[in-house]
Amino acid sequence: MWMSELGAPRGPRVLLAVDFTPASREAANEAIKRAKDDRADLIVLSVVEQGNLHLPGGGARRVDQERDRLTAGAQAIVGRAREAGVRATFLVWEGDPAEVILEASQAEDANVIVLGSRSRLNVRRLILGSVSSEVARRATCDVIVVPS
Repeated sequence: MWMSELGAPRGPRVLLAVDFTPASREAANEAIKRAKDDRADLIVLSVVEQGNLHLPGGGARRVDQERDRLTAGAQAIVGRAREAGVRATFLVWEGDPAEVILEASQAEDANVIVLGSRSRLNVRRLILGSVSSEVARRATCDVIVVPS
């Protein structure tokens, strides 16, 4: 990297947070469209969440298996974005989804966060709140929540 590039200001950046549930599909479409319209870079973020490592029947998926699954999904979205003429990359981080999304948005200087919202039929979500509402409450940049 050239010295002049180190301090160069970044252009607009869209952070897309996905978990590859049906809610993520529409969020990905919206993020790619927004990045293309705004001539922004797209960063696709997915989070390895410990709670998602349990399989039906009591088994558990290994962290590396979950990371591989998320990486493949993120790469597919990056491929779609690049086909649409958008500069795109991806990140796979571990931790609490809301915290990771907020940390990544800061680290990547995102101008906007795009994420999907699942229906609130789950009692736990009604009591504790959803990832999308937590991110919308605490983000320091714009947040677009795309309903599924």
